[in-house]
Parts: sequence; structure tokens; C-alpha cells
Amino acid sequence: MRFEGTKNYVATDDLRVAVNAAITLERPLLVKGEPGTGKTVLAEEVAKALGMRLITWHIKSTTKAQQGLYEYDAVSRLRDSQLGDERVKDVRNYIRRGKLWEAFQSDERVVLLIDEIDKADIEFPNDLLLELDRMEFHVYETGETIKAIHRPVVIITSNNEKELPDAFLRRCFFHYIKFPEREVMESIIQVHFPGLKERLVSEALSTFYNLRQVPGLKKKPSTSELLDWLKLLLNEDVSPETLREQDSRKLIPPLHGALLKNEQDVQLFERLAFLGRREGR
Repeated sequence: MRFEGTKNYVATDDLRVAVNAAITLERPLLVKGEPGTGKTVLAEEVAKALGMRLITWHIKSTTKAQQGLYEYDAVSRLRDSQLGDERVKDVRNYIRRGKLWEAFQSDERVVLLIDEIDKADIEFPNDLLLELDRMEFHVYETGETIKAIHRPVVIITSNNEKELPDAFLRRCFFHYIKFPEREVMESIIQVHFPGLKERLVSEALSTFYNLRQVPGLKKKPSTSELLDWLKLLLNEDVSPETLREQDSRKLIPPLHGALLKNEQDVQLFERLAFLGRREGR
């Protein structure tokens, strides 16, 4: 069982090595990288390539580790007891299974994605150490131990918003997705827009990479934003000549709202355009 990439996902050699190493070691694969570099999509494509079902646990700032195991609804049980409901006799009626429970008890091996783990509280990763290491956990309300029938392939993504504990990192195989080089990006574009004219791709990529190199840019545009921009360029029939235009008054690329995502960066380009017009007088 090896991951070699898919027709819809361009995986570099080092990324394929990382995925297969994590599967061999039976350790979670921790994937970091800029937002929009395909970390979440990686899990989807690994599941497709290996013929496994994908179970996704999206992490929020309010998410607690216990929610991934199970939640006991004591309030509902108390309410039902006051109403004389027969369901209160079985505590299992008030236990909601989490994503880890679902993955552990699946009849077939699955891919479990824990998406954007760095959004949660700093203690969140530590609270899952034993569960991910031993692939089991205890349900105190029923006294049962839930063990993984088939060890899931665990992929964990992080946008590097906060540092993860050393004890957690030791239990993972780590891979950082570098921002794609131009050659790799051309391959990604070909997957999403087969047959796209080379001149348009060339000019679009030149504009895109030049934009990413502008000093002071608060948020550099990502791969997913480039793909959105290309879709708009095609829809609006923007020509390669328009993108090649070096006039300082047109320094901000057309349809820049797909690439620049905050007012500070737009204002930065407006200032650069203003300075360019002054120097061009």
C-alpha cells in the first residue's frame, strides 16, 4: 500500500516519501505549510489513492480533544429522567461518538484527517497523545475501552499559527509542504486547466510570483488563490498582453481581489503605483 499521487493532485517526490513513511511507521503524518498549499486536499487524495474512506475532524478555536473521542450529554439525560423517559436507564443513549471513535470502530481501514490542529488550545495535542499512540481510549460512563479495529492512516494539518508540544511532535512524522516552484506550479495548473494556452500561463505565473516577492506584503497569495485567479482570467477573457502590461498605473493585476485578501496589501500596491507614476513623469 503506497501513495504515488493522483491525476488530480501533483505530489512532489518528498511528499510521497513522507506519506508512505508515515504509513509504514504507523505514525500520524503532521503536514505544515502556507495556507492554500494543498494540505487538506492531500488527505482527500491519499484516501482516494488508497481506496479508503475519509473521516475529517475540522478543528476550531473552541474544539476540545474530548469531542474527538465522545461527548456525554448529561443535561439531556437529566431532562429525560424528569419526564420519566425509559431511555435514561441506558447511559449509552446519551453518548455521542466523536471522529476518533468513528475511525477506530470502522470495519475497514480509513484515513483520519485532523484539520488545522493549531487552531485549538495549546493543550489540545497533548490531550490526544495516548489515544493516537495506543489507538484506544476509555469511556468512563460505560466502563468500556474502545480499541481501533484497523489502525487508521492519520493526517494532521497545521498552518503554524502556534507551536505544537515536543511530546506530540515526537509521535509524528513531519513534512513541510514548500511553496511550489514555477515548474511544479505549471503542472498543478495543467491538472486543473488542461489545454490552457502557454502564453497566458507564463504571463499569469510571472505576475503571480512577482506579486509574492513584493516586500511588505502581509499575506502572500497561495496556490488555491492562483487557481481562482486563473479561472477568472479565463472567464473574463483577459489576454496575456494585458498581464504583461508594465504601465505603473496598472501595477495592480486585473481581478486582484482573488489574490490580495486584505486592505493593507491593496493599499501597498496603490502606493507603489502612485510612486511609479511620479517617477515616470
